Amino acid sequence: MRARQLEVFCAIMREGSLTSAAKVLNTSQPALSQLLRHAEDELGFALFKRIKGRLVPTPDAHEIYPEADRLFQDLAALRRRTLDLKAGRRGLVRMAASAPPAMSVVPQALTLFRSQHPEIVVRSHIAPLDTLIAMLLHGDANLALCMSGEKIAGLHTECLGKVGFVCLMPDKHPLACDEGPIGFEDIQDEALIAYKHTTLPGRMLSQKALSENMSYRPEIEIDVSISALSFVQAGLGVAVVDALLPWQSFPGVHARPFAPELVLPISLLTHAERELSVAEDLMRDNLRQACAQANP
Repeated sequence: MRARQLEVFCAIMREGSLTSAAKVLNTSQPALSQLLRHAEDELGFALFKRIKGRLVPTPDAHEIYPEADRLFQDLAALRRRTLDLKAGRRGLVRMAASAPPAMSVVPQALTLFRSQHPEIVVRSHIAPLDTLIAMLLHGDANLALCMSGEKIAGLHTECLGKVGFVCLMPDKHPLACDEGPIGFEDIQDEALIAYKHTTLPGRMLSQKALSENMSYRPEIEIDVSISALSFVQAGLGVAVVDALLPWQSFPGVHARPFAPELVLPISLLTHAERELSVAEDLMRDNLRQACAQANP
């Protein structure tokens, strides 16, 4: 029994008449009668008998109806699911991000996304760049937001924006008395908390210091900017970190722009050969929008 024949059979069984079934299926009685005859011809037995102008199900029809109705409900659910996927109303978004965008850009994008598509499930992860790459290549995530502009084999890199650096200091620190930008010359005598030389921010800061004949020797090395927060709050030194996180919302610290000409890329990584789902494509648009708002 084909899908359309199954639909007609179940409609007649539920509605009790050809006329009512035709109304439910928004078609004509002759068309339904023809489909029913074709179904009975293919099955090799009658599904209904006409008694006093009414269609009466045969014992065979009653025998197969429970299974037929289950199959029809499954087909109807599949049809609804495909329509919802096309319209972006259902689905699954698998995304990941490094810590700074995960705590700043992603919440903004997710707020936009959830307001428009509350039915879609979002599975979000926070991970360092190496893990993000592995997740994309292995299919554990289809969208990844990071702070790196380098080209990665097998992945597509789209730059969504740029962000600078800030210098974090305890809010009672003498440098906290000003709001303006500062540079390496202002913190040479401070205990420095900053990125390892092997990271992109660490390489950028090291090259900047070298060009100014200054030193870049962090006493406390970090991989991600958020890990510097507690060190600064504890008075262990000043930190040079990305400006993407909402530092002003954390107590006990003051942030000043650092070397404004230095900027880090905010990039969206996707698999080079794997298409995004409809839901993930919608999320990508919201990530782009959130990054644009963060970089007016």
